[in-house]
Amino acid sequence: MPSSPPSSIPVGTPGANYSTSVDGTDTAQTRSGRSGDGLERFNLSPISTSNPLGEEGKCIRTAAALVIGDEILNGKTLDKNSNYFAKYCFERGIDLKRIEVIPDDETEIIEASRRMVEKYDLVITTGGIGPTHDDITYASLARAFDQPLTHHPETLHRLDEMNRHRAWVSTQTPQQREATKRMALFPAQAEVLFVCGDIWVPVVRLQGRLCIFPGIPTLFTKMLDGLERYLPLPPASERPLRMQIFTERPESMIAPYLTSLHSRLKKQKAEIQVGSYPVLGKGVFVSLIGRDRDMPIEANPGRVWLAQIASEVEKEVGGRVVSDEEVRELKEGAVGEVRRKMEEGERAMEAAKSLGPSTSSSRASSPASVFACDSGSVQNTIEETKIPKLGQVGRN
Repeated sequence: MPSSPPSSIPVGTPGANYSTSVDGTDTAQTRSGRSGDGLERFNLSPISTSNPLGEEGKCIRTAAALVIGDEILNGKTLDKNSNYFAKYCFERGIDLKRIEVIPDDETEIIEASRRMVEKYDLVITTGGIGPTHDDITYASLARAFDQPLTHHPETLHRLDEMNRHRAWVSTQTPQQREATKRMALFPAQAEVLFVCGDIWVPVVRLQGRLCIFPGIPTLFTKMLDGLERYLPLPPASERPLRMQIFTERPESMIAPYLTSLHSRLKKQKAEIQVGSYPVLGKGVFVSLIGRDRDMPIEANPGRVWLAQIASEVEKEVGGRVVSDEEVRELKEGAVGEVRRKMEEGERAMEAAKSLGPSTSSSRASSPASVFACDSGSVQNTIEETKIPKLGQVGRN
């Protein structure tokens, strides 16, 4: 078996040779020479037993994203990373509080990073970690937290392993080699986390909560997913659920009801957020976000349940809970297909009512009877009658 690297390899500490793949084979025999190609040529950092937030039992509740790059601000590059991070946080029960885009400017990076680390449990930066003059993220963050810069030996080793078979390496001048090594020049007290076996670039973590990522979306998304095992996340029971009800009514027609609903839920201190999002020329999505899980209403009869509110909204706006697939269809223009499904659902409910009050009233008996919360899908409350499901809870 290959040896394992330290959990957080201190900058400046020589690392062992971790260039074997997970099955112990020599990476030189399996190399394609491209980060993120799926070949597990490097070992991952093991998970530390200590909490990076400095307090045992504490989990990440809030987050912020700092997108760094002149190319974002001048329109040359479309930022996809912050959107992926927003979905990542939502699905894991983290409240994303802020997204900022700033230029490649040391003063701005220092100010924003210090401010965010003071306020939020998890802060990510993307961009500005390459070999050129405008890649100043590592240096700026080192200055922000009063640390010198030093080359990280294990990162240099992995970088060399990735490049060793590339023809241009042998033609590099000393200045070009130094530029390449800048990508392994980190703040001296940073944690260095190797989170993907096929990517030589590590996630560099400062202050236990600021994580530095590359700006390339394919690398960012894969590394963010890989970082999950190193984060103290909220328990699954505290993660939110999003339901979307689609109606073809104009937003102005449903606005008075939604305003009243919002006020009522606020007064009742219900943990349910209500949003309204029109699709031009098609209709409106009413979004409901709550944290109901598989608990019977009898366990807390005074609570306002997401399932009950969703049922009420369907009736009041003349709509239906729609699945992820239906949401995509609506956004792509397939309104007719969704309308057909909605009409089928209405007929199904009428059929259920005709079977008697015990069947039709079962809808509001418990959140779990309506929604399979953990799977993110709506559970048909009248499965015994073999009536098709009306839709699924969306997490878009």
